[in-house]
Amino acid sequence: MGTVDVRLEDGLAWVTVNNPPVNATSTAVRQGLLDAVTAVQGARLAILQCAGRTFIAGGDMTEFDAPPQEPHLPDVVNAIEASETPFVAAMRGTVLGGGLEIAMACAWRIAAPGTKFGLPEVNVGVIPGAGGTQRAPRLFGWDAALDMACSGKLISAKEALALGAIDAIDADPETAAQGLTLDAPTPVSQRPAPSLDDTWFSEKRNALSSKARGTVAPLHNLDALQWAVLPFAEGQPKERALHLALRKSDESRALRHAFFAERAVARPKDIEGGTPRDITRIAIVGGGLMGAGIAAACLSAGYRVSIIERDQDAANAAQDRVAGLINGALKRGKIDQTTHDAQIASFNAGVGYDVARDADLAIEAVFEDVEVKKAAFAGLAKAMSDDAILATNTSYLDPRDIFAGIDNPSRCVGLHFFSPAHIMKLLEVVKLPETSKDTLATAFALAKRLRKVAVLSGICDGFIGNRMLAVYRRAAEYMLADGATPKQIDDAMRAYGMAMGPFEAQDMSGLQIAEANRRRQDATRPAEERYVTISDQLCALGRTGQRTGKGWYAYVEGDRTPQVDQVVTDLITRYSAETGISRQTFTQAQIQTRLLAILANEGARIVEEGIAENDAAVDIVKLHGYGFPRARGGPMFAAQTAGDVTIRDALDALDRQSPGSWTRAKRYT
Repeated sequence: MGTVDVRLEDGLAWVTVNNPPVNATSTAVRQGLLDAVTAVQGARLAILQCAGRTFIAGGDMTEFDAPPQEPHLPDVVNAIEASETPFVAAMRGTVLGGGLEIAMACAWRIAAPGTKFGLPEVNVGVIPGAGGTQRAPRLFGWDAALDMACSGKLISAKEALALGAIDAIDADPETAAQGLTLDAPTPVSQRPAPSLDDTWFSEKRNALSSKARGTVAPLHNLDALQWAVLPFAEGQPKERALHLALRKSDESRALRHAFFAERAVARPKDIEGGTPRDITRIAIVGGGLMGAGIAAACLSAGYRVSIIERDQDAANAAQDRVAGLINGALKRGKIDQTTHDAQIASFNAGVGYDVARDADLAIEAVFEDVEVKKAAFAGLAKAMSDDAILATNTSYLDPRDIFAGIDNPSRCVGLHFFSPAHIMKLLEVVKLPETSKDTLATAFALAKRLRKVAVLSGICDGFIGNRMLAVYRRAAEYMLADGATPKQIDDAMRAYGMAMGPFEAQDMSGLQIAEANRRRQDATRPAEERYVTISDQLCALGRTGQRTGKGWYAYVEGDRTPQVDQVVTDLITRYSAETGISRQTFTQAQIQTRLLAILANEGARIVEEGIAENDAAVDIVKLHGYGFPRARGGPMFAAQTAGDVTIRDALDALDRQSPGSWTRAKRYT
């Protein structure tokens, strides 16, 4: 069977794309489709279908870094549209990017129920390149075209039918296609774009700009959509030229790196040869915010879940907390009533470790204290089978200390969830020296079912993410002492694309968390390492963040907008004066580069130490757990883009102001 097959039968031509799993428009597929246009001539109708579970779900991004190879997709799409034998697209699964461009060139479109349509090129920093932005407004209308092209939104088959973008929904679209006897309608490219109010584009541009966080692809897509008011023969070449130019942009390269990195980290070498265990029931020790979030995530994935608490009042509170999360999902339309009821029925909270007796996996989510966690696992080990998997949700502590004395340590693993656990996608899977391949494979299978991005980590203080967060905050606090303000640093990092700056983020999580970690590290902190006490002073004043109404910023009750507080400004300048520091001015670029450099340096050290398998693992942790801008690709990719000279210069500046405080990664020495 070829990449594209053509079969002629009873006046029908069956054109089948066979390039699983997503039938991407590779060079071979494009050539096959172009050859098929010639082969079907003389047939009454050409039915375009795809092998496997989905229609064409996009382009082959592995080709994006090479010069475009003929035949080019626009030529293929235009040939399908101009064919004397009309094409009908028989679609199921997802119809994305080049797949939708091909479908829009067909005379008719019939979709199976549940089919989704989209132009997700914006997610990899480009625009459609084969008429997507030019045909979509003509077929779907302006609003749907903008949602697809500028936001990457998927449109359901029902929505597409209501918009007139597809001709029918049928459980068997291939059979339904055979019955078409109508004359072919006017090709989409020859239809006029719907009329539009003059202010529409300016309003949409303002809305997109306000959410852009430094990205430009959404605005480029809006520009391309605007060309749909031109004749197709003018707009489509403009679209193609911009598409090709954007392939080379830093933003697109970064987004493509993130796309491929996510797939790479899902298959670390350490799980090769491992067989995932069957997990049906999960026990969670601790029903606070973290435990309840983990429970909700597991229930959403179809597991039966129990929470273990210390007394009945705490168990009742945990029951209510989890029920509240499930009810919230129902109210927001995330689940239907049947799913809601099934999740409620699959959950219970009780007292004592016997609750976990029949569980296949137990996850502790108790207070961040070694002895508390050890006690939890001692109780679990007595109640559960000796091969049940035991997982700690610690953020910083050494799992070897937590699991000390547990029989069959090959079943022990770290599962570091991020709060809120039912929403955040990152899951750090922490390997102990004794952890078996089967246990690791089970952890990665669990993450996939939970729809989370799992990254394997070795053992160090804070693992990958929190270890990097600690040096990031430390470098930021050094700059405070040397002349910056919290707002200047936060504004700089927001401008860089971060979801939050380091100080407003700490106000949200609570300054007491970092303070507790600093106290834990007091005994082992190198004597030569610079230590800035500003954060300690804030904690001593009871300024621990949003929950107290005061932290690095002040907050008005009921409003989480940070307000500059003169008390903090005075405290910082007084600290500088008392420690003999002559305050300097930092530019936004200096702040951004120094903080990127310190993240990249620590990430490189983590890779060199074998804590992370590679740079991609570090990038994915920061992208999915810490708000690093996806359009930068992660700190390791961003540092590579900036260049080693830039990073070394920034590290040199950090060393001059804080000598003895940093250990250089080998690549930056």
